[in-house]
Amino acid sequence: MKNKTETKENQMWGGRFSRGPTAIMEEINASIDIDKRLWREDIAGSKAHVAMLEATGIISHDDKTAIDQGLNQIAKEIEGGTFEFSKSLEDIHMNIEARLKDIIGAPAGRLHTARSRNDQVATDFRLWVRRACDDTQAALKTLMHALATAATENADTVMPGFTHLQTAQPVTFGHHLLAYVEMFARDASRFSDARKRMNECPLGAAALAGTAFPIDRQATASALGFDRPTANSLDSVSSRDFALEALGAASITATHLSRLAEELVMWTSPHFGFVTLSDSFSTGSSIMPQKRNPDAAELVRAKAGRIIGSLNNLLIVMKGLPLAYAKDMQEDKATTFEGFDALALALAAMAGMIGDLKPNKEAMKDAAKLGYSTATDIADWLVRVLDMPFRDAHHVTGAVVALAEKKSVTLDQLALKDMQSIEPRITNDIFSILTVDASAASRTSYGGTAPDNVKQEADRWLAALK
Repeated sequence: MKNKTETKENQMWGGRFSRGPTAIMEEINASIDIDKRLWREDIAGSKAHVAMLEATGIISHDDKTAIDQGLNQIAKEIEGGTFEFSKSLEDIHMNIEARLKDIIGAPAGRLHTARSRNDQVATDFRLWVRRACDDTQAALKTLMHALATAATENADTVMPGFTHLQTAQPVTFGHHLLAYVEMFARDASRFSDARKRMNECPLGAAALAGTAFPIDRQATASALGFDRPTANSLDSVSSRDFALEALGAASITATHLSRLAEELVMWTSPHFGFVTLSDSFSTGSSIMPQKRNPDAAELVRAKAGRIIGSLNNLLIVMKGLPLAYAKDMQEDKATTFEGFDALALALAAMAGMIGDLKPNKEAMKDAAKLGYSTATDIADWLVRVLDMPFRDAHHVTGAVVALAEKKSVTLDQLALKDMQSIEPRITNDIFSILTVDASAASRTSYGGTAPDNVKQEADRWLAALK
């Protein structure tokens, strides 16, 4: 005697199967625990499809109306938490269709005319990834605004710039923050580009070969906000490069987040002491009461691994699949959902930390004075004032630095006569360029760290991000 669930499941599969799957098969085959997140997209796709079926005369107005009303009720049930998802019905598509039949009876059977779960899931998934790209761009905009705001407030806050993590030249904190604005702006553009390429509708490709019904694919594409229908039915149901591209953009964004998170970890340590994060984004130690750990930054740094792993996972799933659809592709959603969930949380946490951090301007300035950071300013002065070839100026400056190091003084503390022992034409004017403030202010070239440049760029970004 078949139970009701098995009977319903067999009806969904059709007359080819006399028995339902074993428990193991049901467990490995079902995706409802994952793809139930697609319910909004699935209902939207079904509504667009049934409207097209009525418009082309494939189904009646009465059936279309009944299906619409049933789908509306299902949406309310899912939103209200009363909808019962069944693993025996495998996925979101069959769960919704089975419930639709419970509600409206026979007309529900007309919904699946001229489509397959293959083009249905491809459409649902594109809709979800498209929305994830939009949401990510909005989150990036929030983070960029926080960075640009902090840059405006710190346009003249001097800090050491590093190469090889060694003190290089003085820069401003605002300039450093704007570097990340540029990175995240490129990330946003990658999501925008990916969205444009994925904005084609697979619905109507059916299982793999299209359909004999006189459907209007342009109508369904337009109803769902796509630019056009996909042009090849095989490609429509078998391609997941839209998700791969989106995860690729997510992975690059994650590397930028991780780099900024790493700097926050360093800057908040007592060895740097450049910034502090409040209790909102820090935790304590269970044994060391003095500790303030930048756990939020560390976790953002770790999320990069999960996001990049999601991309690798989907690449490996897709790399050996012949056309068209294969069940392997059921694994596409879990890894994509996980990647974008991690990215959304990381972006929100980073925006929060940037808005929360407090710079220690004195510590930054003191650090900028270390490591003979104004040495390049001496070389530039020798070129500009003494008309010395830069390579010669570089050699003279190296000797000046070596002498200061030998005497254990900073460059601005080195006596003029000591400098003149290396290059007699050096005058007292050289001391005017040896402060870290003067060094940063002198970098007025386009894209340079001069405070006026930074203020102008930060204002430009804030205006653009409104």
